[in-house]
Amino acid sequence: MGISVRRLSYGLGAEILGADLSRTLSDEDIAQIRQAWIEHGIVLIRGQDITPEQHIAFSARFGTLDDHAALFKYRHPDHPEIFLVSNKPKADGTPSDTRNTGVRWHSDLSYTLRPAMGSLLFCREIPEVGGDTMFANTYLAYDSLSEGFKRLIGPLWAVHTFEEAVRETEGVRDPANIAAMKKVNRPVMQPMVRPHEETGRKTIYVSTGVTTHIVGMTREESQPILQYLYQHCIRPEFVYRHRWQRNDLIMWDNRCTMHKAVGDIPSGGIRHMHRTTVLGTPSGQLYEGA
Repeated sequence: MGISVRRLSYGLGAEILGADLSRTLSDEDIAQIRQAWIEHGIVLIRGQDITPEQHIAFSARFGTLDDHAALFKYRHPDHPEIFLVSNKPKADGTPSDTRNTGVRWHSDLSYTLRPAMGSLLFCREIPEVGGDTMFANTYLAYDSLSEGFKRLIGPLWAVHTFEEAVRETEGVRDPANIAAMKKVNRPVMQPMVRPHEETGRKTIYVSTGVTTHIVGMTREESQPILQYLYQHCIRPEFVYRHRWQRNDLIMWDNRCTMHKAVGDIPSGGIRHMHRTTVLGTPSGQLYEGA
């Protein structure tokens, strides 16, 4: 029996039923999963008892994988294709540097010149309650803007920085690691309205977790426009909130969605995830302004 697809919510998302990622899927199955991913923004595949090697192999069916050189301090020690998102203490008992990763809305690697196309997050451990992830559909957010606002933001670019991405978590990360990664990740500017290269649909491409200001404006001047967009993008009807189960895998399209970790983990709860990242097409330019 083949795989099937079931919608998860009005805003976005679909569940793939009948797939076993511990086996090599046919090209036809991969094409069906990819079509669901493109159509729904995220796909959920539950109950997958897979190794890191199988996670990587499945992910690579969708494109070239990032080696996470921009996040080199947080890669899996044996598999650079896997970025560790975890609040599990390190072997020496010190807290994990990534325990508060992604607590603000963002699209993965938008602060680089080759933002992520897709991300595949696999849940290895999750507490009894908490640890949810929220996703927002930036197609719907753009489509529902007034024509006047679309004309306003259409030609604008915004600055995305790694420094902004870690601003609220620097206190829980090793300062030496942060300093080293800031040198690798220089500020970039991205179009605020970004067409999806496969569907042609336009999306809003700014986020609280990464964007600092609009190119050609001061930060103070930028805030009314950016704050409106931030809140508009996460209207409830555009959002899906996922309650993780162990062995869930979610794949999302960074070109038309944003996401955030809710940060609702109870004391002592462990949330341990492995993420692979499918590289996207080059985008944006280095930002040389102040």
